[in-house]
Amino acid sequence: MRLGAIVVGGLLSFAPFGVQAAETLADIRQDMSVLFVEIQKLKRELSTTGPSTVALPAGALDRINAIESELQRLTAKTEELEFRVGRVADDGARRLGDLEFRLCELEDGCDLGSLGRVPTLGGEAETETATAPTPQPVPQTGETQLAVGEETDFRRAGEALAQGDFQSAADQFATFRETYPGGPLEAQALVLEGRALAGQGNLRDAARRFLDAYAGYPNDDAGPEALWRLGAALGDLGNTSEACVTLSEVAGRYPGSREAIAEAEAAKARFNCP
Repeated sequence: MRLGAIVVGGLLSFAPFGVQAAETLADIRQDMSVLFVEIQKLKRELSTTGPSTVALPAGALDRINAIESELQRLTAKTEELEFRVGRVADDGARRLGDLEFRLCELEDGCDLGSLGRVPTLGGEAETETATAPTPQPVPQTGETQLAVGEETDFRRAGEALAQGDFQSAADQFATFRETYPGGPLEAQALVLEGRALAGQGNLRDAARRFLDAYAGYPNDDAGPEALWRLGAALGDLGNTSEACVTLSEVAGRYPGSREAIAEAEAAKARFNCP
């Protein structure tokens, strides 16, 4: 990935600073194609149609040829990187879908036909929220406007969880999600509801909440906790191999989340993961 970052960084240097953030790999490749055509035009301008007394600067054509060669190399690297990113995203989506299928098999009365398609990772990012892992503080939502009573209801449910009233906390977080569907606190509410269910010993439903939080909001600040708790829940349910794979994904998916990585490593040790 370091090579990919260097390549992308080099490509972005061709674009104005203000539009770099909005460009995709396809945009960069298109820009390269346009630049390639312009280089071909410039080469034709430097080619003479007959004898001339005008001398070109020394090495001008050689430098243009070198630029053209480097542009072709970068274009190939961009296409390779685009392919690799797409393959990783598809593989991640397949793994999440497989986990959801396995959890449904473990749950009594779960209809396999009702399972939705897991979206490809790296699609449209969910609105990120600066949430804390503890249940009581309400996550900061930046400029996102909370609905009237949303903060109060979330805080009340978090206090029930902190006091060990798992049944009440699970019920309140479930009601919260029904009342404010798709809100900025949705991912955190799923994780905390999963923790409340796990506190009751309902690991299957807890694992599903963690999976829903991670699959639906992978870029939310609740994502790292959702992923390592999903892996731990799978291990507690007896699916050790799936648990180890899931726990190993934490460091790669969220390299900056030290607390989540530490929790994942501790869980891996508990399940004797390789």
